[in-house]
Amino acid sequence: METPLFSIGAYISLLVDWLNVNAGLPFELLSSTMEGSVKLLETLLLWPHAFIVMGVFSLGAWRIAGLRVGGITFFGLLFCFAMNLWKATMLTTALVAVSTTAALMVAIPLGIWSATNPAVDRITRPVMDLMQTLPPWVYLIPAVILFSLGRAPAVIATAVFAIPPALRLTTLGIREVPSDQLEVGKAFGAKPSQVIWKIQIPAAMPSIMAGVNQCIMMSLAMVVLAGLIGAGGLGGEVVRGLTRMMIGVGVRSGLAIVILAIIFDRVTQGMVARTDPAAS
Repeated sequence: METPLFSIGAYISLLVDWLNVNAGLPFELLSSTMEGSVKLLETLLLWPHAFIVMGVFSLGAWRIAGLRVGGITFFGLLFCFAMNLWKATMLTTALVAVSTTAALMVAIPLGIWSATNPAVDRITRPVMDLMQTLPPWVYLIPAVILFSLGRAPAVIATAVFAIPPALRLTTLGIREVPSDQLEVGKAFGAKPSQVIWKIQIPAAMPSIMAGVNQCIMMSLAMVVLAGLIGAGGLGGEVVRGLTRMMIGVGVRSGLAIVILAIIFDRVTQGMVARTDPAAS
């Protein structure tokens, strides 16, 4: 095998080694935070009886998106319970919730900053383009190298993977706020920060919520792939079914993932509709 003239992998390996030696404490704190958050939420979801959780989720879905979505939520979760996948479903829900929260904590502020600062936009735009073209498997490699196996690297890789759509839609929503609304705010003496918080963000809320929807969908897709690195949940069940040729386990786990995706999508679509003035 011929030696390449230039190997970027060698430099990346040096960077990773340097980070492991000199930045071990921040990575450990981040890993512990993510692991603890998932474990806490999973415990809270598994503590009541499954039917209580089904009722609460179904009631919330009904209030947000209507009776039909509430019924879909109840019977979908009932299917997961009947297929003996309740613990895996709740773990996947916890993983998606923590990953989405972490992604949105970065994406929404950075999206607002990009929309109001052309220099920041020139930096974030090519980075987001690159992140959206990378295969999802690529995100798992540095996460595993820096955080080992388990839930923490799964959450971190998932959060990074889910940032671009939320950031882009936040930026788009802020930029599409009508200029006359901004002029009215400025005419009444509003400061730049007040224009952002009281005019631009409320007006851009439908677009921001659409970004939240896409962020959740990408988090769910990535969490399933993260079953390969020991994240567990429904993704772990799918991996178990594939590696052991257990077709029944793989099929029922796949159906449970589809059900969760439908529930998340319909509920967040309902949230988008509630924030859209044109829909009211």
